[in-house]
Amino acid sequence: MSSIQEKTAIVVGATGLVGSHLLQLLLSDDRYRKVIVFHRRKTGVSHPKLTEHIIKFDELNIWRHMVKGDELYSALGTTIKKAKNQNAQYKIDFDHQLNVAKAAASNGLSSYALVSSLGASKNSKSFYLNMKGRLDKEVQKIGFKKVLIVRPSFLKGKRTESRMWEWFGIFFADLFSFIPSIKKYKPIHAREVAQAMINGLNNPESKTIYEGEEIFEIS
Repeated sequence: MSSIQEKTAIVVGATGLVGSHLLQLLLSDDRYRKVIVFHRRKTGVSHPKLTEHIIKFDELNIWRHMVKGDELYSALGTTIKKAKNQNAQYKIDFDHQLNVAKAAASNGLSSYALVSSLGASKNSKSFYLNMKGRLDKEVQKIGFKKVLIVRPSFLKGKRTESRMWEWFGIFFADLFSFIPSIKKYKPIHAREVAQAMINGLNNPESKTIYEGEEIFEIS
């Protein structure tokens, strides 16, 4: 790995709720000399450290050789509302993220951080949580020297779309988060999740998976 002043970070999903904060935090962090984004559209961000590759994730053979650096931050994802169906969502949330991770590992990248979800499990009967749990398992098999997976509860932050059910979830989880059995559902701001990912990859003593309120410990 490069020295601390020369690290290159790669971000996928840089226009999403967590990903947009990841991008800003990495660009302002002196430990990184370069931040590379792989995405379907431009971020609209201009910065001397930033390099953007606008790609089609399905065209793996075109871009896989370019996924080179020191750390990969994966925050790519969509909603069933945007994707229209489960197959389309699975392709983005699972296939695309796994393909980028495999490309990075094959190019010698050693550290990887992923945004998952509280309750993620390959044994879950929920399509979404099952998908997230499967991805969590698969990325740990690829061969990275360090893997960090954060599984936040409800995410706070400015969204591009209205999600009324999530607003209610945040409200009630915040209200009753003092109750031990509900504490793990305590909402967390997307910026804190992003900072936790960066802190975790830069801390040799961090564990692999942080769930719910545990993310506050490294944010």
